[in-house]
Amino acid sequence: MSAAGEEFREDLRAPGSRNAQARQTLSSEELAPLTQLSNTRAFLSILLTLGMITGAAVWGLWAWSLPGWAMLWVLPALLVMAITQHGLFILAHESAHYRLFTHRGWNDRVGRLMGMAAGISMCTYRVTHRLHHNHLYGPQDPDTALHGGYPRGVAYLWKKLAVDITGVNAWKTFAYFFGSPAINDDTQTAARPLDDTSPQLRADARQDRWGVVAFHVLVPLLLWAALGPLAMLAFMGLWWLPMVTFLQPILRLRAVCEHGAVNDTSSPLTAARSNRTHGSLGNWVGRFLLFPHHVNYHLEHHLYPAVPHYNLPTLHRALAAKGALQDAEVRDIAASLKLVFAPKVTTRSVRV
Repeated sequence: MSAAGEEFREDLRAPGSRNAQARQTLSSEELAPLTQLSNTRAFLSILLTLGMITGAAVWGLWAWSLPGWAMLWVLPALLVMAITQHGLFILAHESAHYRLFTHRGWNDRVGRLMGMAAGISMCTYRVTHRLHHNHLYGPQDPDTALHGGYPRGVAYLWKKLAVDITGVNAWKTFAYFFGSPAINDDTQTAARPLDDTSPQLRADARQDRWGVVAFHVLVPLLLWAALGPLAMLAFMGLWWLPMVTFLQPILRLRAVCEHGAVNDTSSPLTAARSNRTHGSLGNWVGRFLLFPHHVNYHLEHHLYPAVPHYNLPTLHRALAAKGALQDAEVRDIAASLKLVFAPKVTTRSVRV
């Protein structure tokens, strides 16, 4: 059991509503196996991500050795590297939910390390992400500044993504993962998530942030000392560069597809969206670019945050078979993109 200020509450709003009914669709006997953690499956997910990182690094080093314009083959390598870094984000998210490994210590150690490598503080994110789950689309939800207010016009999101890929907005992303969410236009204030947690989590978050800084200072210096300046430059080019460029629009677009342009924020059934990643070429491409480790099942994740990522497809099928997802936000990725890129119909109230 989590201490007060550490819990990820199940969304119990509006007793008797469709939300409550959906949560009651599965019996405890049906739900129990879906919440069971598998160290083997978690390890395989990590191994897959590390394998893709290795492949992208080898590709990038090869491309950088090519003469002239052929060096541009490094660009798709950087994109793949950013996609794998996003995979680390998602696995750190699993750790933040205590859903990676059965042993709490190993869950946090591995989650912290993956977060550090990706430039984020997993323990700080755990605090911030609690508020997103516990107060979805409420005044205490720190993520509303990112995904709220859509659709904002056909060109608005394109402009944001274009600026993201230049690296200009990267500092905002890392500030968020260090506990400083965006400012709300209505109140001109920002949530203070680190004030709403237990002393232990606050201390863990502070320590973890120093760990992230130390990682990204020491690793390039150690590479320089052990292998020379070219090794340090390779790290900066193949790790830092995609992290501040290609990764940024991926993070924004995935978040907006999960929560943007919804009509009813009273329930996770309609305030969170599941994006299909099968059935069409567009869905498969979207899965590769935006939704690693089954993170596309976001509605289900909000309904049952205790279910680990590898069991979310089974949870989705179980809920769908019982009619719990009828009229819920479950769409093809193309349909989600059409919604968030639609012409503006409401006054913008938040910014990021």
